[in-house]
Amino acid sequence: MHKKIPTLFLFLLFTGYGCAAGSSGIDQTVQAQGQLLIENQQKISDLQADVDALRGQLEETIYQLNQTIERQKMILQQMANGSGFSLNTNFNSQEESFIPSQDSTSLISSSDLLGWVASGDDKVDYNFIMQFINDSKQNNEVITAFQKYLKTYPKSSYRANVNYWLGQLSYKQSKKDDASFYYATVVKDFPSSPKAADSLYKVGLILLDKGDTKNAKAVFQQVVNKYSKDKNAVALANKKLASLK
Repeated sequence: MHKKIPTLFLFLLFTGYGCAAGSSGIDQTVQAQGQLLIENQQKISDLQADVDALRGQLEETIYQLNQTIERQKMILQQMANGSGFSLNTNFNSQEESFIPSQDSTSLISSSDLLGWVASGDDKVDYNFIMQFINDSKQNNEVITAFQKYLKTYPKSSYRANVNYWLGQLSYKQSKKDDASFYYATVVKDFPSSPKAADSLYKVGLILLDKGDTKNAKAVFQQVVNKYSKDKNAVALANKKLASLK
């Protein structure tokens, strides 16, 4: 009888150890799966940031291309008018929406922006307003139109860009507090936007303009740390940091 007791005890002991080991193995598996999930989510976030950056670069490229097309169109128009030939060139609606010069025969008069009414299509309205972005004589009208745009389209995918351009236009008018507000909005509300890094850099410039060197340096360092993938913004921020040492 006494010999059976140790045998039973050992059986129970090893059985308990096996259960504990099995439980430990399950915990490790769950932890490994959780870590893998976190890593995959981070990869997805990084890929989304890359897509947003490419989207922003594409928009800038299209904008510059449209300007080039319009300049060529104006040259051809002037040549045609000077030679007496009739120029009858067709352009699509998007190309026609970017006419930066007032010297050409514009399809849309300046008064159209002043009395602009939202069409209900955020993309169409964004492109319409953007055609006046380089017209320094209409800065106030562009600002007013973009402010109305933000109220009309509170969920538009162009809101980050609109705030950025409002910052640019306000800074151009030396309204640095307004500019800082719009730039900060881009950084705060749209941190993954292709405009975020440059917006944060511009906040640093405004602080520097105001003589707040300490906070300006902190902002430039944030650009370097937070937006390491934006090579242009990082290079500009590092240059400023080097000059402030």
